Amino acid sequence: MANYRLLTLDLDGTTLNDRSEISEANREWIARASEAGVTVCVSTGRGYDSALPFAELLGLHESPLIVVNGGEIWSKPNELHRRVTLPAEKIMKLHRLAVQHGDTWFWAYSTQGIYNKERWAGDTYSLEWLKFGYYNEDMKVLASILQELKGWEGLELSNSSPYNIEVNPAGVSKATAIEEVCRMLGCELSEAVAVGDSLNDLAAIKAVGLGVAMGNAQDEVKAGADVVTGTNLEDGVAQVIREYVLKA
Repeated sequence: MANYRLLTLDLDGTTLNDRSEISEANREWIARASEAGVTVCVSTGRGYDSALPFAELLGLHESPLIVVNGGEIWSKPNELHRRVTLPAEKIMKLHRLAVQHGDTWFWAYSTQGIYNKERWAGDTYSLEWLKFGYYNEDMKVLASILQELKGWEGLELSNSSPYNIEVNPAGVSKATAIEEVCRMLGCELSEAVAVGDSLNDLAAIKAVGLGVAMGNAQDEVKAGADVVTGTNLEDGVAQVIREYVLKA
């Protein structure tokens, strides 16, 4: 029996390859971990609707699900455990900042779906908001937006790629969500493994018993991890499970 009781897996750049597919090796080893009694939990910046199909594909029908960077925790698919929202006033302000930087792509998750630069919400105040994001490959523009946001109250800032900024309510992160999932399962954070590649994974990687950075992870994430595994094109998740979780 593995010493680790919880395995949390990021999706993009981690469990998924660059075509958003799950490799046979990853699928096989995730199934083996589940069979060995390890709770496998998807932990992603994606919203519930786009994360769920992958959890189902992996056969995780009874497992907790962490989405929008911890903004929602589902005790299992279709059973919401906790949701933390961003006030509509904040969303308006974040939206205004995005519009000021004209060529910046932006998006936001509400409980009713995703809105973006091409299709923005008609009535911001009528919706419940979870997360806002900015994307720009011009690092100067991105840095300027980040600098501005750092001066604002009540926000948790991270990214899911070097070219974006993700904004959640303060205190909401994959780390705090994993802590809650451990509480739900009756296990310690030291019995959890977190695998990821971006800054929205970093706090979790530092908080758990075994923090794993992908071979394709951002340098700061690698620096904060206990171990670095293969890339998302080399079945890095399967490697982690084989070598550390199941020690097969």
